[in-house]
Amino acid sequence: MCAGMRLPRDRLAVALDVSTLDEARHFARRLAPEVGVLKVGLELFVAEGPAAVCAVHDAGAACFLDLKLHDIPATVAGAVRSAVALGVRYATLHAAAGPDALRAAAETARGSATRLCAVTALTSLDRAALAAIGFAAPAPEDVVRRLADLALEAGIDGFVCSPEEVAALRAQAGRDALLITPGVRPAGAEVADQRRVATPAEAIRAGADVLVVGRPVRDAADPAAAARAIVAAIREASA
Repeated sequence: MCAGMRLPRDRLAVALDVSTLDEARHFARRLAPEVGVLKVGLELFVAEGPAAVCAVHDAGAACFLDLKLHDIPATVAGAVRSAVALGVRYATLHAAAGPDALRAAAETARGSATRLCAVTALTSLDRAALAAIGFAAPAPEDVVRRLADLALEAGIDGFVCSPEEVAALRAQAGRDALLITPGVRPAGAEVADQRRVATPAEAIRAGADVLVVGRPVRDAADPAAAARAIVAAIREASA
């Protein structure tokens, strides 16, 4: 388990899927006492930029900057350099950006406190969607395995994958790899646009290090209580 995940609360990343800095600050203040990591994604970062990362840090949480970088090597390296300067704990890029971009990112982040995580196959994609994109062998587990190999060879050992691929990816990448798992839904929660999902306990038992949860916390009547319940499930599943 990597540094910064000593407590069950550090294994939950709640997505700040909001569009304004005021909303982000509001949720960050409410959630930081309950969870160790808050995720800044595309919607919030495009709207507010680095100030969103500062809002997370000001609230006392670590930041997961989830921009899923996918560009030419020089551009990806430049964006990683900026993410490192912001002091984020985790930052994502697409493994499908290719070996050169992955290597450039790994070299840029080396020696910093920022852990890079390669996105394999989005949890919103099923076999039909992957086939439509053009994967010859569109089984999600095959796509994840192939893209993970690219990242590992480039020097990146953090990954984002669905709960369904966690166990196989753990076996492939090793015990020291960091596995971040979106598509996590508490029992009874709506699946919405996710396709490959699991409960928090199922994801932890499969080998996930960090769980990403968004709407089930954000849209709850009491977001802090919803986060506490997920942390409790993580604690129980980790025992």
